[in-house]
Amino acid sequence: MKLYKNFNILNKHKKAIILIGNFDGVHLGHQKLFKLAKKYKKNFKRKVGVITFDPMPKMYFKKDVKNFRILNINQKNKILKDLGVDFIITKKFDKKFSKIKYDFFIKEILYKKLNAKYIFVSNNFRFGNKREGNVKQLIRNEKNYDYKIIKPKPLILKNRIISSTFIRNLLKRGKLEKSNVLLNRNWSIEGIVRKGRQEGKKIGFPTCNIDIKDYVIAMPGVYAVKVHQKNSKKSLKAIANLGYRPTFNQKKILLEVHIFNFSGNLYDKYLSVEFTKFIRKEKRFNNVNQLRKQIQSDLNIAKKI
Repeated sequence: MKLYKNFNILNKHKKAIILIGNFDGVHLGHQKLFKLAKKYKKNFKRKVGVITFDPMPKMYFKKDVKNFRILNINQKNKILKDLGVDFIITKKFDKKFSKIKYDFFIKEILYKKLNAKYIFVSNNFRFGNKREGNVKQLIRNEKNYDYKIIKPKPLILKNRIISSTFIRNLLKRGKLEKSNVLLNRNWSIEGIVRKGRQEGKKIGFPTCNIDIKDYVIAMPGVYAVKVHQKNSKKSLKAIANLGYRPTFNQKKILLEVHIFNFSGNLYDKYLSVEFTKFIRKEKRFNNVNQLRKQIQSDLNIAKKI
């Protein structure tokens, strides 16, 4: 799979099937789109490409939106590759790009740069300066620029449209298992292990500390997790605390992971933490002994999962 940072793509990727969107989470609804795109690929003998944006437009326009992503870019690219995508254009979303006119995007980018033949968009897709562009304008220009707009219907389960927003809200409410069903995999956070204040080690439960950066903040609390090291297929069972560590009067959200029966140095290693079950909400303890007792109880639960 080829990764691009701009619209200057190779000739073999022109005249392709293009899907445009953030695809945050690449959830069941998105997966339905890519299955359809795969059918088009087979029927029309064309490559499948994705146009996505970094940062996500909402994070660009609303600077107060910090923790928002379900996936980071590396995770998203890997999942899209597994879904049969041939190339991804991750366009930097900046002031200059946000100011382009909708007709410029259609003519100069979709037509001249990409020469796209089938363009998949959601019905509420907006683009161009001040979100002036919409699906109607794309359809109106089909004959002018020799492409076809595909508007797949959203996936609806139990009378609810499956969306990234819905999954973010589920995670925030501690509904991890339902989120995992809609993602069709366990939600996970990736990051580099940083040296912390050693509070866990002091009370007998050493942890790997991972900065969650701009991931969505799931319900602060204790989770059963699996840990994956880079370039290793083996997973390690563990328990994690995602939260603010109120017993130690911390303010910054942090992911702390205690791996069962593990010895070794993981500082500066890149880990993937896969969340399998929500155990309990985070709470403040009166003293370290109370905390230690609760952690042991949490460990006993997590080891059985």
